[in-house]
Amino acid sequence: MKTRLLMLTIAAACAFGGNASALTKAEYGTQKDQVKAAYKADRDKCSALKSNAKDICVADAKGKEKVAKAELESQYKPSTKNSRDVAMAKGDAVYNVAKEKCDDLSGNAKDVCVKDAKAAHVKAKEDAKVVKVSRESGARSEKAMDVKKDAAEDKREANYKAAKERCDSLAGNAKDACQKEAKVKFNM
Repeated sequence: MKTRLLMLTIAAACAFGGNASALTKAEYGTQKDQVKAAYKADRDKCSALKSNAKDICVADAKGKEKVAKAELESQYKPSTKNSRDVAMAKGDAVYNVAKEKCDDLSGNAKDVCVKDAKAAHVKAKEDAKVVKVSRESGARSEKAMDVKKDAAEDKREANYKAAKERCDSLAGNAKDACQKEAKVKFNM
C-alpha cells in the first residue's frame, strides 16, 4: 500500500513537473518506447506467478502502462481533457488491481471488497469530472456546481452501498442497527 502511494505521488509529481513544458515529438516517441518496454518487463515478471497472483500482477502492469501513456499524452499535448484522462487512468488502474485482489476472498468479505473498490473508483471518476468542468468553466460556475453536486451524490451512493454490504455479514438486531446507521450516515 505504501509503495503504491509512493509511486502515485512520484507519478503525479512527474506529471505536474512535465506539464510546465510540452514534449517535443522526438522526446514523445522515445518516452513512448520506454513505456512499452516497461510494460513488457512488468508483464514478463508476471509469467512466473500462478493463479490470482498472476492476474493481480497483469492488472497492475496494464494499469501502470495506461497511466504512463495518459501522463505522456498529457505532457505531449497539455489540456484539460488529457489531465482528466490521467486521473481516470489512475482511478481505473487502482480499481482493476483492487478488484483482482478481491478474487482471493469469498462470501461477504469478497462482496464488501468489491463494493469498496467500486466506491473508490466512483470517487476517482467523479473527482476527475469535477476537475475537468471546473477548469473549463470556472470553479464557481453553475455548471461546475451542478457537476460537484452530482459527483457528491454518486460518491455518497457508492459509499452507502459499500457500508450496506458490510452489514450483510451481521444478523438480527445487529444487522438492522448497522443498516440504519448506514442510512443515517449517508443520508439515504
